Amino acid sequence: MSAMIDTAPATVRADDERRTLDACFLGPYGENDTLLEKLVVEFLRDHVYWRRNFHPEDPPAIPTHAASHRDYQAFEARMRRELHALSAALKKSVPFHSPRYIGHMASDLLLPGLAAQMLTLPYNPNNVSEDAAPVTVELEVRVGLQLARMFGYCDDPAREHCAFGHLTSGGTVANYQALRLALALKAFPLALRAARVPDIGVPEDDWAAFNLAPSASIALHERWQARLAGLDADARRDWRARVEAERIEQLGLAEFFRRHPDLREPVVLAPVTAHYSWSKGMKLLGLGRAQLLRVSEAGMRMDADALEALLQRCLDERRPVLACVGVLGTTEYGTVDPIDRLVQARERFAARGLGFGVHVDAAWGGYLATLFRERDGRLRPRLDILADHAHFPQPHVYDAFAALGNTDSITVDPHKLGYLPYGAGAFVCRDHRAVALLAEQADYVFHGEAPKDYFARHRRLGQVIPEGSKSGAAAAAVYVTHRVLPLDHEHFGALPRQTIRAAEAFADAAARFAARMADVVHACLPFAPDSNLVCLALNPAGNRDVAVANAFVQRLQDELRCDPRQPLQTKQFFGSSTTLRPESVGADELAAILGRLGLDAASFGPAADADRLVILRHTLMNPYLIDTENGISYIDRYFEHLETRIRALLG
Repeated sequence: MSAMIDTAPATVRADDERRTLDACFLGPYGENDTLLEKLVVEFLRDHVYWRRNFHPEDPPAIPTHAASHRDYQAFEARMRRELHALSAALKKSVPFHSPRYIGHMASDLLLPGLAAQMLTLPYNPNNVSEDAAPVTVELEVRVGLQLARMFGYCDDPAREHCAFGHLTSGGTVANYQALRLALALKAFPLALRAARVPDIGVPEDDWAAFNLAPSASIALHERWQARLAGLDADARRDWRARVEAERIEQLGLAEFFRRHPDLREPVVLAPVTAHYSWSKGMKLLGLGRAQLLRVSEAGMRMDADALEALLQRCLDERRPVLACVGVLGTTEYGTVDPIDRLVQARERFAARGLGFGVHVDAAWGGYLATLFRERDGRLRPRLDILADHAHFPQPHVYDAFAALGNTDSITVDPHKLGYLPYGAGAFVCRDHRAVALLAEQADYVFHGEAPKDYFARHRRLGQVIPEGSKSGAAAAAVYVTHRVLPLDHEHFGALPRQTIRAAEAFADAAARFAARMADVVHACLPFAPDSNLVCLALNPAGNRDVAVANAFVQRLQDELRCDPRQPLQTKQFFGSSTTLRPESVGADELAAILGRLGLDAASFGPAADADRLVILRHTLMNPYLIDTENGISYIDRYFEHLETRIRALLG
């Protein structure tokens, strides 16, 4: 007799998880308004009591009768008028909170983060220095460790190679920081060589010095610091000045390469689908877009063989590589690059004298890493994760996430899949010792030598971050959220688990839709989703022309776009669109997609409306897309809406 399988515990766990999620958000219907209101009032009062008890012997500066003065009342009236006008205007905002919104990378906000940010705002901390933000600066440093643990980096401050991270306004600035650090690590050994620093293992020629692996550059910097520590004060000051005078940060790119004429400017390798922030970053760094080399793709993911060939070409041409960028969840398609293959390539080419860093742009997909982490930070087995889903993660996705701990730095956006208020991006590097190369001394903010204690050292955030001022409220929001929902599969992972399930349900619903609508429209998922972002390609039945198909999808997308000229309630669903081009999907795979849609590949060409394929793009962030409480699937409703609109447009 076969043993009976007891599914009750799994059912109980799922129900407990759902009840926890019910407390996480204000809710699509504002269900948790009382909870948020209680929190806001409680901590506003607490803030007022703090002000009153700072020095209670001081008399009130604003008299009690001020509120009855006509100028006071006139000011209050103007303020109320403008706030009411703002409130009315904001009703035209995009309804990110609703499960009917499946467009861009935005959703409802987690209550712990929203409340923590509102609580902190009246204190107005500036997280450039602990002098201006004694509480939230430390919270930001701890956020970096929370994120490091999620990615598999060392998060123990007592370990010399502990990771370090900080917040930024978004992923774009975090990517800039990655470039800054990569260049500093690459160029510093040359400064030591030019200053003729002896006995610490500086490479004997410029090429070797400029092509150390990041870990080797960090080790060289540590030996340099140890040597300085053994000198008297005058010698230490002299040697520091000699090395600083040769650094790229002091000389600038032009003078630096003039002094090292045998070297060429380094290049950055990034996939075709990489975010445009990399182009902007290259310009800001002074290297220029010509030094950003795009790696071709296969199936919307970086082609590891093409990367290998490009690296070999760089080695043959003696072209230094600053960094290789992999994307963990592309902005347009949600696909995951083979991060494990990038790490392997870094090790192989470093052994051959071409050192470079591996940076992961996980602005979108970073928080999916919670699904891969146990409570103690260990990597979960793939089969354990797969047990919670139908197909996720595919082996190539699992291998990419498993390799994150071996990369050099990572960008992630808490304001995306972290469900936190804008702007909260983050930069995390594997070894905190590297960021010493970014330090900028400002006498009026920072004082004395860098301390040895991890937290004391990194609370001087303004020395290394790109910004000169930034709100500590964002740090409070992220920190509190990560404390309430720790970054493992049992806690925070409940959120992405729901959205991955929604993506799998979306794929199944799309197949049913395609079969149901075959006589009206050809529909398919152009590629299997790696995450919770799913695309849908459409073409009217009988049409063979790409330009006609694009015009049809664009008309459909116009109906799914937020229109501030109309009441929001006139829209049933909100979506977004993107395009497929040969350089991103690959010419052969694009031809296969066109064939599945019944389109003539010959109609795809340089014409303005036919040089790409327009597709619908769906970001499935809302955890209530499958509303088990009320027996509603907004995914099924969406496809029913699509069916109605398509039949109307083609009728």
